[in-house]
Amino acid sequence: MKTWLLSLLTSLCLIGAQTALAAAEKVLIVVTSHAQMGNTDEKTGLWLAEATHPHAVLKEAGYAIDFASIQGGAAPIDPRSLEDLDAVSQAFLDTPESSAQLQNTLKLDEVDASAYAAILFAGGHGTVWDFPDSPAVNRIASAIYANDGIIAAVCHGSAALLNIRDSNGLPLIANRQVAGFSNAEEVAIGLDQVVPYLLQDRLEASGARYIEGAAFTTHVVADDRLITGQNPQSAHAVGEAMLRRLQQH
Repeated sequence: MKTWLLSLLTSLCLIGAQTALAAAEKVLIVVTSHAQMGNTDEKTGLWLAEATHPHAVLKEAGYAIDFASIQGGAAPIDPRSLEDLDAVSQAFLDTPESSAQLQNTLKLDEVDASAYAAILFAGGHGTVWDFPDSPAVNRIASAIYANDGIIAAVCHGSAALLNIRDSNGLPLIANRQVAGFSNAEEVAIGLDQVVPYLLQDRLEASGARYIEGAAFTTHVVADDRLITGQNPQSAHAVGEAMLRRLQQH
């Protein structure tokens, strides 16, 4: 009996260790499902480089990456982000396996949070409409963080942070240093009167300590396991910051 019990306990420990190892090797990138730019005739969606650059950094380091969106299925891509593609984004689109992931994203509400060591909220203006009030965003991110995981966001992807709570039910970003698309940048591209709110203002109103960098230059803020980048130019550096933090585990 004792031998059987010992064998059972050993098996359970091995299963637990394998599950933890699998989670440690997987990252979830979440993108928007919202395709309409407010009350205009313009389209929006994911800003492509904000997903492709972190993806390239983490994929090269050996991490498995899944893509999810609020609604699942094909993710809308902001047409402006497809102009003058850099080599990283072009390579992503030219790789059938990678591009297929954006055409067949998982539905976020159906994702198993325990499978991931980190979650990244990629930006694009669509996120300011569908990220903050998504129960799935709040539940999945909170669960990953509670499991000693990493939460990261790029540019408007920081809108996902507005309503995430920690394990004590408190706002995750309260008194935490964060970055996100700045008021100055929104004004500079002429969309400050189109978006439903200015992200910098909303982050500050939610209790975060917003740290602003120079407009349209790389600026990443790491506050323990919370990693945020200000704009598209910060996407690659966010991926690198995530990698460093993942490798510390």
